[in-house]
Parts: sequence; structure tokens; C-alpha cells
Amino acid sequence: MDWRGVLKKSVGAILVVVVLGLLVGQVLGQPVLLSYVTSESMAPTIQTGDGFVAVPAAVAGPVEEGDVVVFDAEQIEGGGLTTHRIVGETDQGFITRGDNNPFTDQDSGEPPVKREQIVAVAWQPGSDPIVIPYLGTVVEGVQGVLETLQLRLAQLFGSRALLGTQGIAYLIFGLTVVLYALDVYLSNDRRRDRGRERDSGLSARLLIGVMAAALVLAATATMVAPAGPQSYQVISSEFASERSDIIQQGTSETLQFTVGNGGQVPVYVFFEEGSENVDIEPERFRVGGTDYRNGTLTLTAPPETGSYRLFLTEHRYLALLPQSHVESLYAIHPWVPIVVIDALIGVPFYVVGVTLVGTGRVRRRSRDGPTATDRLLARFR
Repeated sequence: MDWRGVLKKSVGAILVVVVLGLLVGQVLGQPVLLSYVTSESMAPTIQTGDGFVAVPAAVAGPVEEGDVVVFDAEQIEGGGLTTHRIVGETDQGFITRGDNNPFTDQDSGEPPVKREQIVAVAWQPGSDPIVIPYLGTVVEGVQGVLETLQLRLAQLFGSRALLGTQGIAYLIFGLTVVLYALDVYLSNDRRRDRGRERDSGLSARLLIGVMAAALVLAATATMVAPAGPQSYQVISSEFASERSDIIQQGTSETLQFTVGNGGQVPVYVFFEEGSENVDIEPERFRVGGTDYRNGTLTLTAPPETGSYRLFLTEHRYLALLPQSHVESLYAIHPWVPIVVIDALIGVPFYVVGVTLVGTGRVRRRSRDGPTATDRLLARFR
């Protein structure tokens, strides 16, 4: 066995998964394994275009002063994901600042950052994160090419399904199928010419693994993209008001809300109340494919007057397991059901794919005629 070939292809597969994860993370608004900065606000710690390891906030544990975090900003550059360092904490939330900025974000108008707004924490064994130079620059280049390709294909076929995260999954799946077909064709062509095969092409196992990874990423996107924290801005006032966001101090306002599912697969929707000022009924839904459910949300104004942000966190899971099983996994950690459901999707796909196509070898020699699998594939060419 050519171990150099195995190592080379393994590294290539890892790079594909890393870049794909970064691209999907940009679409989801949730870093997947890695992230990067797009401005000079964190220089010289993290330069523009440099990447870092992003640990999801759900598994990172408590955050504290000195941590570099990725949070969903409200005001910074019009809102969106921002990577800055925590420099303090108040009763209203965390105080943040870019290492290269002279003022804190809160001095510039950004409200204190709540824990629910933090989506990831940079891995920093010491005082500073581990930096991956130019990772973001590479990803943005790949992202530009993919977006152009997706747009062209969507215009060609007249389908918006080729856009966004779902479109990326389709592209990766289609590319791996094309590469495998090309690999089979070239391998058989060499066999006819020389009567002897040196299979140094792409590994069937590797290709099926990439297809399984793309399928898992698409499923994860389906569960993660519509979920996450939801904020409600309320004003605790001395007097009652007809506006639903202005609530008399110490009293409550009940609102109707709708939970929709635009996909074909039913989902479980679990809500986690961010504080005692938020109450939702029911807390857990099962929403069928292309269906919706209604519920009630009760917001309670704090006894002190002022403006407050109340948070409600939503979690979604594909209904591939009984709800009682998902609830048991959810009790361990909200990310555990996602991992188990991804495994239920990816592992059978990989096993069945390898069983049907074969494992392949990085290098093999054969003086015999074509195998039964080769003859079967030849019928479809």
C-alpha cells in the first residue's frame, strides 16, 4: 500500500471538509469548527484574513474576561458576527473591544453582549488564540467562485435550490459523482491499453466519505440555520401602553407566534427560556413537513424601568427518532441530538455506498479481466 498516497488524499479530504465547514458557517451565521476575521480590529493578535479555531459556545463552557469570542452584534457595522475580546462584565452583559480599537464596543453604541449572543469562543491555550494565517483569504476566494457557480447553475436550471447551503451540498455531491465516474473511466481505459492496472486515482472510499460529509452538513444546516437565540426588545415603563414592546413595569404582555417548517421532513422544535422574564407555551413542538404550529409567548417587564433585551433560544432537530429519544439526548446537551441524527444519516450512507461501489485501493495490480463491478459500471457508461 502506498502510504504517501493515503496521507496525501487524507490531507486533501480534511482540507475539503475544513473549507466546506467555513463556507457553511458563513451561510448559517454560526462558525463551524473554524472562523476568521475580516477587519483589522483584532490586529496584531489576529490579522485581517487570518483564521482561528472556533469552539461553539454551547460546548465551550463559561466565558470570562480575556476570552476572544464571536458574537452576534446589533450595531457594529450594521450588525452580524463580530470577533472581539471580552474586557469586562456588568449586570447588563459583557463589555467587548477589538485589540486594535481604542474604545470598547459599548462606548461606540453597541449594547452589552448577552451570553445568548455569543455563538463561539476562540481556542486560546494561552492569552491569545491559535492563529491560522490567510485561512479567511483562501475561503473568501473559494466562496466567491462557488457563489458565481451557484448563480450560473441556478439561472441555467431555473431553480433556487442550487443557492445557499443546500446548493453547496448539491455541488459537492455532484462533483464527487463526476470525479468517481472519471476515475472509473480512466482506470478501465488504462486496463484496456496495458492489460495491467495501477489504480492510483481517487479512492472510492474517500469520494463516498466526502458525499456523506456533504449530506451531513446539509442536514446540520437544516437544523441549525432556522434555530438559535431570538431577542425581544422591551421597555419597562411606568405606564401601560398599546404597543406590545412597551410594558408597564412588573406586568406581562402575551403575544401569539408561529413556528414554521419549510422542509419536507418533520422537525422537533425545542425552546429554552433565557430568563424568568420569558415564558413560552408549549415549550416543545413537532412540526410536520411544510407545516406550522402556533404558540403563545409571555414577556414580563422587569420592576425597574428602562430598555431590556429578553432572549429565547430555539433548537431544531430532524424527526428521525422518537421524540422521547430526542428529549433524552437533549437533556444531556442541546448539541447531542444533532450529533446522533447526523450519525444516523451519514454512517448508513457511507456503509451502503462502500458496499455497493467497493472500497477501492490507493494502489493495486490486477492481471485478471474486469470484475463484476467493473462490468456493471461499464453498462452505464
